[in-house]
Amino acid sequence: MGYGGYLKELLEPLGVYDLSEGSLSGGELSAAGAALDGCGAAVERAEREVILSTAEAEGLRLREDLFAHRPADYGVKRRREAIAALLQVSGDSFTLAGINRAIRGCGIWALAQETGEYGHIRVIFPDVSGIPEGFEQIRDVILDLIPCHLETEFYFRYITWAECEAQGFTWEMVERAEHTWYSFELSV
Repeated sequence: MGYGGYLKELLEPLGVYDLSEGSLSGGELSAAGAALDGCGAAVERAEREVILSTAEAEGLRLREDLFAHRPADYGVKRRREAIAALLQVSGDSFTLAGINRAIRGCGIWALAQETGEYGHIRVIFPDVSGIPEGFEQIRDVILDLIPCHLETEFYFRYITWAECEAQGFTWEMVERAEHTWYSFELSV
């Protein structure tokens, strides 16, 4: 029931108004109720968009406008997580743990690792085989977040010959599965 029905239900016990469908009072309450329904919907939308954990459209877009680069768009949930990570970037984001918290702002799960070589860091994408979709955008966000004195290399995961042998793959099995070379190298 909308606000029009609620107003009629509220005034009906008084018995003073003709609240039937074609009456002047009933029509007036229906019109007022429709306007209040519109206001209620606008308030609900504003309330949803102002809270990061429930924002779906405008609230996410406006927050993303705060940053130099937008996170990659892998769905509403990932966009919320990326924005939350970017909002937490602070002066203590220069440790490995801080960098890993910050680079969640790229839009997908990325993980920075020390390479053992001074001033070098490797970024991997544990959930993705090959180069992630929208990599240029992801790269720009990550490079903005990693301290500029660190040389950053991106590491992409493909199946190795050792993994093929360990899993007992044969060319016959690969051909039977109708893999292309590209689909096969991503079958990690």
